[in-house]
Order: sequence, then structure tokens, then C-alpha cells
Amino acid sequence: MPTPESAAFLARKPKVAPTFDGVDYEDQTALKAAQDAVIREQWVKSMMARLVREEMGKCYWREGVNHLEKCGHLRERYLELLKDSRVRGFLGEQQNYWPKTS
Repeated sequence: MPTPESAAFLARKPKVAPTFDGVDYEDQTALKAAQDAVIREQWVKSMMARLVREEMGKCYWREGVNHLEKCGHLRERYLELLKDSRVRGFLGEQQNYWPKTS
């Protein structure tokens, strides 16, 4: 059963998607909320990679010479997370944003 979220957590939880789709660049509060959401999502990915790396280190230490067999799933997961784990900031996504025309 998931842990219930507190009122303080819900107050600080971002209410926008981590993208610049549909953001009015003239509205500073909406733009700042989108920037914060993008940065927050990048930090979450970075911290997930860090947690898997720490668990992989513990597994390597615990398993000793058998670490290649026993810790392979953590190694594969870490290599997948490592692709997106760098915090790049929001300017690249914000400046290279093309509005969808349909």
C-alpha cells in the first residue's frame, strides 16, 4: 500500500508536466513552473541512477567473485539509467522548442 502524501508535500509538488508544450512564454509564473518541472525531472533521473549505483556497489561487495552472475541485473539497469542521468538544465529544451502545428 502506498504511503499517503502529506499536505506539505502536495503543496510543493509540481502541477505541470516536465515539458514546455502549451506554455505561454509571456506568463512568467507558468514559464517558471515549467522550468522547475523540467529540472526536477532531470534530478529524479539522476538520483535514481545514484541509488542503483549504490546498490550495485553493495552487491559487488556482498557477492565477491560471483558478482558477474549475481549483480548483472543491477549493472544492466544502471547502464540504462546512465544514458539520461545527466542534469542538463532547461535552456536547451526551452530554446529549441517548436510549437506543434496540427
